[in-house]
Parts: sequence; C-alpha cells; structure tokens
Amino acid sequence: MGHTLFLLPSLLQRYRMETYLEFEKPIQHLAEQIAKLKEVAQQSDVDVKATLSDLERKMQETRRTIYANLTPWERVQVSRHPDRPYTLKYVDAVSGGTFIELHGDRTVKDDKAMVGGFGSIDGRTVMFIGQQKGINTKMRQYRNFGMPNPEGYRKALRLMKLAEKFNKPVVTFIDTPGAFPGLEAEERGQGEAIARNLFEMMQLRVPVICVIIGEGASGGALGIGIGDKVLMLENTWYSVISPESCSSILWRSWDFKEQAAKALKLTATDMLANKLIDGIIPEPIGGAHTDASAACTLVKAELLKHLSKLVKTDPDKLVDRRVRKFCDMGVVLHAKPVKR
Repeated sequence: MGHTLFLLPSLLQRYRMETYLEFEKPIQHLAEQIAKLKEVAQQSDVDVKATLSDLERKMQETRRTIYANLTPWERVQVSRHPDRPYTLKYVDAVSGGTFIELHGDRTVKDDKAMVGGFGSIDGRTVMFIGQQKGINTKMRQYRNFGMPNPEGYRKALRLMKLAEKFNKPVVTFIDTPGAFPGLEAEERGQGEAIARNLFEMMQLRVPVICVIIGEGASGGALGIGIGDKVLMLENTWYSVISPESCSSILWRSWDFKEQAAKALKLTATDMLANKLIDGIIPEPIGGAHTDASAACTLVKAELLKHLSKLVKTDPDKLVDRRVRKFCDMGVVLHAKPVKR
C-alpha cells in the first residue's frame, strides 16, 4: 500500500489537500476511506464497487445531516471556506464568459478589492459589481482580502451610474469582512464614500439585485447592498459586526464568538425572519465550495427570476418601493416628553 501511495497520483493525497472544517471531520474520514479504496481498485482486480457505493452514500448522508443542523457560528465558518467560489467565479459562470471588466474611480486608482463591468445573462446586459477575495495568498494580498478602500466604493458608484445611463440592471455580489480600516482609507473618506453609495443606490432608476455570497460585514457590505431584492446564499452571514469582534467588545475575548454569532441573528434564516432580506438561495449539499458549478447555476436561476419582473417595473415605482422597503426596516418609538 505504501508503494501505491508513492507511485500513483494519489487520490488520498488530494483529499487531504482539501480543506475540511472542524465539524466536517466525519466527512473527511469517509472521504479518505473512499480514496484508499479507489487506489486499491486501481492496483488490483478486487471488485470494490459495492463497498465504494456504500461509503459514498454514507458520506453523502453524513454531509446532509451535518449541514442540516449547522449552528450560526458554523455557517460563519462555511461562508469563509477558502474553496468557496468568489465574485468573479459567479460573474463568469452567470454571464457565460461575456463579462468585460471596467477599472478605476477616475479620482485615485483602481481598487482591486472591488470589481465590476458589463456582462450578459441569457442575452440581457447587466452591470456586475462585487467584492473579490483572492484564491491564494498572493492574490489575497493583491485583492486586499476583499476589503475595499474608498476608491473601490467610488468605482462601484461610477459603474452604477453608467448602468443607469444606459438603462441596464445592476447586480452586486457581496463578500467582504468589511471596508478597509486603514489610516489611508480614512484620509480618503471611507465613511463618506459608503454613505454616498447608500444615498445614490436608493435612487437608482434601474433594477438592483444584491446577492450575499459569503461574508456580509458592516458598512463594507452595505456600501453595495441597497437593492430592490437582497438575497443571501444559504451558508452566508450579514451583520453590522463579526462574531469575533462582537465577542472582543462585550467579553474582552474571542472565546465567546459562538455565543455572539447566535445572539447577532446573522444567518440567512434569521435575516429573512426579520424581513431584512428578500430571499434565500439554496446551496449544494455541503456548501457552495463542494460544487461551485451547481451553486452558480442556482444563483443564475434566481437572478433571472427576479430580473424578468423588475425590468418591467416603472422607474418611479422602483425607486419608491426601494425607499419604502428600507424605511420600513426596524421599529422607531417616539417617547413623549417628560413634564418637569
């Protein structure tokens, strides 16, 4: 068996290279068993089809059971999975390779953490915008880990206005741990750039669909998150603060991040129940990282469904509904003044 592992392009080695989260250990164990069995079959005439079929079925059932009972913190972990598809993956799949990236905010520079450009979905031209994380260490540094600077949000706004000029719908993909908090970002007006986007997106006279595909953290996510339809993939989160930061503030330690995740009500199910989003897009069993193509297909179907209705809506009604939708979020109580 040792010679088999040395001589062949090892399936077992490939499985070990895949990233498994802590709660996925039972799945990893079964995957390694399957890999070993396949290698034995390659080197001998032993018929392992029945055993292999049983193991694959068991692994699928195990994955289904685990993912049907994820805690909020586990969903946060899945949303950050390094093998999860990022914005450009979805854009390329949804647009069928028609995407043409546009660059720069026409003021400072081209922010690599924010990408955008025109593409088409089944013949309909759309402006795609989203945060892009890197697929490896070098690209993560290049993309600033998906944390845009002010020029990234200003680029996004420039592209939205361009879409409005040509009467094209806007689709945004949200996946960021937050806007970049560096000194240079504050010097160039990070808060103002995000606030300006909120103001302008509310008044765009074209359909806007926002899809949270990973992390939706703080104003960094909200800066491209004002839409007629705001959708979340099943294993994503959307909150004003991350569980770790919340734990650090309240308990002065990251040790309570699981408790914080539960209290923040940041999962797609919680957000839909609180009427803060408009729908949940299901993911393949085991998360989008297990089958990126299937995840992209599900996202595309959802986009087509909503776009077909939104493009027929009068622009004035579109803006009015969008404004009312966000104004209706939350509850405001006006206390009577106390007489003294």
